[in-house]
Amino acid sequence: MPQVILGWLLFAALAAAPQRGEEIRLWPNGAPGSEGVTAAEVSKPSTNPKYNGWSSNFTVTHYPSIYVFLPPADKATGAAMIVAPGGGHTQLVIEKEGWEIADWLNANDIAAFVLKYRLAKAPGSTYTLPEHVYADAARAMRLVRSRAAEWKIDPARIGFGGFSAGGEVAGMIETKFDRGKPDADDPIDRYSSRPDFNVLIYPWYRPGANKPDDTPLFPVPTDAPPVFMVCADDDRSHVEPTVKFYFELEAKKIPAEMHIYAYGGHGFALRPTQKPAPVTGWPERLKEWFAERSISKP
Repeated sequence: MPQVILGWLLFAALAAAPQRGEEIRLWPNGAPGSEGVTAAEVSKPSTNPKYNGWSSNFTVTHYPSIYVFLPPADKATGAAMIVAPGGGHTQLVIEKEGWEIADWLNANDIAAFVLKYRLAKAPGSTYTLPEHVYADAARAMRLVRSRAAEWKIDPARIGFGGFSAGGEVAGMIETKFDRGKPDADDPIDRYSSRPDFNVLIYPWYRPGANKPDDTPLFPVPTDAPPVFMVCADDDRSHVEPTVKFYFELEAKKIPAEMHIYAYGGHGFALRPTQKPAPVTGWPERLKEWFAERSISKP
């Protein structure tokens, strides 16, 4: 009898484990600001056999969610990162800056959660960055932290990373967060939305900080988490936002590491650049940063 019970428990545990890339909606009954929406989302299918049946991008999103990627349990470090793909807020390039990043994180024994957020600049969109997109990022942090025990991750080592427009999203949650509302009716809202670390790759400006003399909507608080940033100097429209944010963090004495490479253009993610460039080595620098800050400790 004990063997039967043990076998049943093992089966139940395996059955409950999320499938690679399983989608979980941030608000099962609809996101704030999307109440009553029934329209379909629009995406293009991936042509990569590795992501067969998945989307390569989204051009219409109404139902924000995370896609779960967990490393093998016997190798997991306990660290996790939410990943926000870019796309200028008119699309999400979710294969290049989502699935591929999640697989890289898993290969380095880090759990990954790819964020599908609402698109504030898509044709006809009624969503805004400071309200709806920020809400998606904050909810993703709370949801992952609320299920940390289930997913075998350390609730004190959950970060947020973003690429391009997703870096703008990462910049928002880096600077505007709360410790949760203990008396919230929704149990998920009782958890903190503060990331434990942030990774910004060729990021765009945060809302309200689009020029050097603009005042950001979300000023850098003194308890903002440490940040790792990467950009190429020939990516002129994004190198200024990267450096500007670095100086804002430095002014508040927030630990920050920035790598500005001579060339590499925009949108390289983990793929080779058109011209071979040292910037493609940025993942190794990130691994070093994770180790130095004890983020990737077992």
